[in-house]
Amino acid sequence: MRDLLIIGGGVNGCGIARDAAGRGMAVTLVERGDLAGATSSSSSKLIHGGLRYLEQYEFRLVREALAEREVMLRIAPHIVWPLRFVLPHRPSMRPRWMIRAGLFLYDHLARRVSLPGAATWDTNGSPLKPEITSAFAYSDCWVQDSRLVVLNARDAARRGAEIRRGCEFLGASRDPDGWTARLSDGSTLRARALVNAAGPWVMQTLATTQAPPPGRIRLVRGSHIVLPALYPGDHAFILQNDDGRVVFVIPYEGGFSLVGTTDVVQDTTAPAVCTDEEVAYLCAAVGRQFRVAPKPEDVVWRYSGVRPLYDDGADNPSAITRDYVLKLDRDGAPLLSVFGGKITTYRRLAEEALELLDAPAKPWTADAPLPGGDFRGGLPALEATLAARHPWLPAALRARLARAYGTETSALLGDAKAMADLGTDHGAGLTDRELDWLRREEWARTAEDVLWRRGKLGLHLTPAQRDAVAIAMGG
Repeated sequence: MRDLLIIGGGVNGCGIARDAAGRGMAVTLVERGDLAGATSSSSSKLIHGGLRYLEQYEFRLVREALAEREVMLRIAPHIVWPLRFVLPHRPSMRPRWMIRAGLFLYDHLARRVSLPGAATWDTNGSPLKPEITSAFAYSDCWVQDSRLVVLNARDAARRGAEIRRGCEFLGASRDPDGWTARLSDGSTLRARALVNAAGPWVMQTLATTQAPPPGRIRLVRGSHIVLPALYPGDHAFILQNDDGRVVFVIPYEGGFSLVGTTDVVQDTTAPAVCTDEEVAYLCAAVGRQFRVAPKPEDVVWRYSGVRPLYDDGADNPSAITRDYVLKLDRDGAPLLSVFGGKITTYRRLAEEALELLDAPAKPWTADAPLPGGDFRGGLPALEATLAARHPWLPAALRARLARAYGTETSALLGDAKAMADLGTDHGAGLTDRELDWLRREEWARTAEDVLWRRGKLGLHLTPAQRDAVAIAMGG
């Protein structure tokens, strides 16, 4: 008998699995596809308080998210790092004093240790149109979202959790002592409690348990585009669009700009697709404020994800709460369903979920580094250590590995004394040794797992190189 059966290998499911395993619970997590295979790999890649949520009076959500920025910088400094955002001011926007007040509140709603506060920003020499002469800068953070999920799963497995990737939950029957679940590999599994963290499929999963739905969700599609870098520098822009929404422009993968996102109601859980209309919308949003407007034909990659937001009755998709809602059904063995949420607050969601389930022991994840995150002094210090330990490693590759694997980089490299010892280089420094690590340690099975989820090396490889990776992965 397992203590918990968790359905869904996104950030919420893997976060709950890690926390529960660390408290000594017997945990099994099932995911029918790849870890972070849907919403959790299709985000804007931000650990942020959500400046725009202040306008919707979501003060508790913003405060919690702002506090989590500091936690994430502490426990995952290799995959989370500070990012400065520039907010241009136009006459059609709120008065400057009001924006200053909002930024002051954003700086002080939660204790800020690692990040600089808001300030005015000089628009001279910027990519902004010349008529935009005023702007503000403030701080948030960037995250490698898919790696955050995988690292939570890895730490859960280290602490005894069973992670079953490629195993679908088919349904379960309930009795007073627990659940009997049917899985796609033909097995059954007994668990004292069930956690439904299936994201966009939370309602379908509920239906297979015969439990009554405790609420409704709204599926909202968020699409992003990747373009050749629109400007030099490592700062991002947050642009207020004419329809009241905001669009981010973020430096991405060295040489690209990530632009997003949209908010489009979707009526199906079919795979989300970034439409041509959404591409045009995002390009136009940037073109309204940048000197040079990107064109749809400039897009080198597009992706889209579905946010399973708790239906709070809001008419405007952008106004639907991004806060998470946890619903516990105790009509027999416990069934906890997870609705909504942000990648920023996944860890707090996990703590609250386990509190509802009367988990043993105390919360512990706020001070425990994720795999590879056990270092101090920032990424430059880690890179210096790796340079001293592996002087033969090219600087660009060393930087990439440090930002993906942190202190585990040396374990990945093993006994290698030269690049040749790492096997075939498939492009961008992706070697056979790294592919072996991803298969063995991170549940990667396909080229897509490697090139578009564990990392974004697909942007840097030619079609022929991507095909070669697929062959190397056995597909």
